Amino acid sequence: MGLTNNYELMEKSIEFKRVVELWKADKQQYVKRSTMAAYSLIVSNHLLPAFADCIDITENDVQSFVFNKLDAGLSQKSVKDMLIVLKMILRYGVKYGLIAHHQIDIRYPTERERQDVEVLSRSSQLKIMNYTKENFNFHNLGIFICLNTGLRIGEVCALKWEDLDVDLGIVNVRKTIQRIYMVGETVKSTEVIIDTPKSKNSIREIPMTKELLRMVKPLKKIVNSSFFVLTNSDKPTEPRTYRNYYKRLLNQLGIPPLKFHGLRHSFATRCIESNCDYKTVSVLLGHSNISTTLNLYVHPNMDQKKKCIEQMLKSLK
Repeated sequence: MGLTNNYELMEKSIEFKRVVELWKADKQQYVKRSTMAAYSLIVSNHLLPAFADCIDITENDVQSFVFNKLDAGLSQKSVKDMLIVLKMILRYGVKYGLIAHHQIDIRYPTERERQDVEVLSRSSQLKIMNYTKENFNFHNLGIFICLNTGLRIGEVCALKWEDLDVDLGIVNVRKTIQRIYMVGETVKSTEVIIDTPKSKNSIREIPMTKELLRMVKPLKKIVNSSFFVLTNSDKPTEPRTYRNYYKRLLNQLGIPPLKFHGLRHSFATRCIESNCDYKTVSVLLGHSNISTTLNLYVHPNMDQKKKCIEQMLKSLK
């Protein structure tokens, strides 16, 4: 008997928590483990506490849920991520006749003006680059790589020597390391996994700078190509351990605290400041859409706007 026929034997409407169980059993067949773990965490921490025993979830119910989460201090992005999962579950329930269909159009308060991304000052960036060159160890090499390529922390932790092609002068980004949160029946646990990167666009080739190539080329002659770069062994460093190392380094150098992701932001910002075209920067960063790059890093000031209009007028003459 098929899946649909089994559902036809059930009552027409069942509790949301039961729909969740059926949805999870089905969904995990089609998505990466890390993705399913993220969905499960949202379900466990946010959706089930709000809707577990509900049989009929209406637009008003969801709108109230959104306002409650925003009032609790969560960002609109976080709440929208929750709604993506909620709507997947509801669509699944409607598809198999488990719950009633309701049109859900959610309104959000006007967001405050976007804050600029946090980046290193030019002097701080040069200070880190010079220090990591002059005080070589494999962890320092990883930080130098991030400032020269814009790699995410999971990507640099997963980087192996075989991914550094010194003949072509290319860094091949193929994997990422992340700690995922597993939500079971009675217990929550974590697990470190090596997986494909964030999206298909994140699998990419990044040219090495001359300085990076000079550092890596002699090492490639003596290292085991299957070892991880950050440890020079067959065991990787996980992101949270490497993040702690980075924090200590900033403190040691007297540089104000900055999230590790700020290294990536700094790379991208310096590229934009150097008048690199936006599409190329987007490809280097592995963004799935150029709009992500534009929204994060491109904020023209009045002088740039005036220059743009002047250039347009000159082209007409």
